Amino acid sequence: MLNAIVIVARKELLDSWRDRRAMLSAALYCLMGPAVVWMVSLTVHNGQLVLSAMMAVFTLVSAFSGGMNVAMDSIAGERERRSLVPLLMHPVTRRHLLAGKWLAVALFAAAGLAINLAGFALIVHRVPPPSLALPLIPLALLAAALELWISTLCRGIKEAHTYLSMLVFLPMGIGMFMVFSPLAAHGWWTFLPVAGQQLQLAATMGGTPPDAAAMFLLGLTTATAAGLALLAAANRLECDDVVYGG
Repeated sequence: MLNAIVIVARKELLDSWRDRRAMLSAALYCLMGPAVVWMVSLTVHNGQLVLSAMMAVFTLVSAFSGGMNVAMDSIAGERERRSLVPLLMHPVTRRHLLAGKWLAVALFAAAGLAINLAGFALIVHRVPPPSLALPLIPLALLAAALELWISTLCRGIKEAHTYLSMLVFLPMGIGMFMVFSPLAAHGWWTFLPVAGQQLQLAATMGGTPPDAAAMFLLGLTTATAAGLALLAAANRLECDDVVYGG
């Protein structure tokens, strides 16, 4: 089982890497945040809270934009090309096929996060502590699962591009809400996926020491949400019209 998942993931990684324009586009999206924050920092003085909040929002967006192109091509694109059936002619189940594709998308989502954080470290000279990987890695897993689920609902690349582009606005909208609603920084919001990551990122980039227990619980709830989204995508892939392009 694990061998089949790794083979599918490797195939998706190689196919996606050949599309250099899509990879360059995703990397530029991930670097857009550090560039914008750097330009704002040149004009805004004594605005550390604003800059920290902006960095947190752009970091969340990078997790979703990093694997977007891979997700739309791996399901919706292959459905449009009717190439899912030849894949299933090999000794691999639909769920193993989806798990391999999810692993590949999650790696690109994590790479988007890494590029974004490296950009902040080089341009703004500010980066969250390594312990924040506890909630950020599950966020990449959640972004990949959501994108694959949406891709199973779409009949082609154009439709998938439309809906996945709208999905990128989810972390941006939640992040902006958290910025302009300080009261939401307390209570159960801290443990919600995306919202919790926004709060933790803004706090740590602003100089507040991280709370290891809160980050662990946030990572756990985010990983659970990723599992539910992946299960929904797996149920969709069991439908014959998704595989045969009906």
